[in-house]
Amino acid sequence: MDYTDLYIDGGWHKTDDRFDVINPATEEVIASVASADISDADKALDAAEKAMADWAARTPRERSEVLRKAWELMTARLDHFAHLITLENGKAGADAKGEATYAAEFFRWFAEEAVRADGMITHAPASGARILVQHKPAGLAVLITPWNYPAAMGTRKIAPALAAGCGVIIKPASETPLTMLALMPLLEEAGVPPGLVNVLPSRRTGALVDHMLHDPRVRVVSFTGSTGVGRKLLKSAADQVLKPAMELGGNAPVVVLEDADMDTAIEGTMLAKMRNLGEACTAANRIYVHENIAAEFTKRLTERMSALKVGDGTDPSVDVGPLVNADTRDKVAAFVADAVAKGAKIECGGTTPEGKGFYYPPTVLSNVSEDADCVQDEIFGPVAAIQTFSDQEEVIRLANKTEYGLVAYVFSADFKRALQVCERLDYGMVGLNRGLVSDPAAPFGGTKQSGLGREGGHEGMLEFMETQYISASW
Repeated sequence: MDYTDLYIDGGWHKTDDRFDVINPATEEVIASVASADISDADKALDAAEKAMADWAARTPRERSEVLRKAWELMTARLDHFAHLITLENGKAGADAKGEATYAAEFFRWFAEEAVRADGMITHAPASGARILVQHKPAGLAVLITPWNYPAAMGTRKIAPALAAGCGVIIKPASETPLTMLALMPLLEEAGVPPGLVNVLPSRRTGALVDHMLHDPRVRVVSFTGSTGVGRKLLKSAADQVLKPAMELGGNAPVVVLEDADMDTAIEGTMLAKMRNLGEACTAANRIYVHENIAAEFTKRLTERMSALKVGDGTDPSVDVGPLVNADTRDKVAAFVADAVAKGAKIECGGTTPEGKGFYYPPTVLSNVSEDADCVQDEIFGPVAAIQTFSDQEEVIRLANKTEYGLVAYVFSADFKRALQVCERLDYGMVGLNRGLVSDPAAPFGGTKQSGLGREGGHEGMLEFMETQYISASW
């Protein structure tokens, strides 16, 4: 691979300590990547602090034009990034191209938002003083990204941080660092100044991140990943009272009401379940179908899942690639075994294939028990776990019966009824008659243990800004 070293202050830095990146389709090593240590983190922080002073002083339009150029350059190279995503993450080519397109769009959206950090001037009602409110760059930001979206989870953080005027240090997941490293020459070409964006792959994630979160120059931490890790980061962030933006775990319910259009419900469930092979916090995890339509729904979903072709994602005819690593595959298999032991029926799939690659087949389970492990925790794989319900109050209770609150999905032909159900679901996002909620123009985030703050939309940029109020008389 071309870019496998640390990216600090606009240059590439080799280290003696390196780690391997594995292709999950073949289990072969595809690259040896530099592993950052504390001294590298200090160099990156120094570089970002210096670069941010000039970047924050630029006009919003200047920052906007750089982000717009980044969108144009990435859009022109979607196939390149999609191929790299498939190699290190495993997802099928079409899925990888979709991610690359989605990732690029954050640059365009925040190019437009960079010029819209609107403030306010008004009179204080009692004193008559002028109230001036403005938004300013919060400071250096540490961005920690997961392996399931190697491009999009990075651009979803980089773009708003740059739009706000901040410098950043990125710690990509050790399983998938190559895509983020390959993005750096593109940002250089777009006009991002040296030092403003730094990338530190490392197999010492805990110590490295903890060190940066205790540096007084860091003011924001943005993390996408598990709730367990998020809790630890929040504890570290508390020592300096950092601004946290946390997109954590999910346990998404799909509610298919009796009056749902079956075609819409099947298409939406397939998208919510199988986008990114189910390796997403937004993936459908608990599928609740009204008992009067459950048989038809299960039959049709099984037909669709059974028809998906499994294989190496570099093959254009493949629909479903491998899971990211052996641990993830084995966890998915354990979820299925546990569900079956508790009474579930395997409608299709359900058996780990032999041979190289971390594959698991698209699987449908019916008659899943409420106490099955896959109902209580994220499956993070291609397993559709179907349960039935008899009345609306029951399914709302079941859907909300989790510590997570990222996203839910509702299918109903009665729009008024559907909105009433949506409003009673304790989730930050709801997909109504659709299986996709992610959009750069929308505020992405959850309630309860699924996180703090929002990414995307106008709110995404404000996560990297502080509000300043000036009381003035003249």
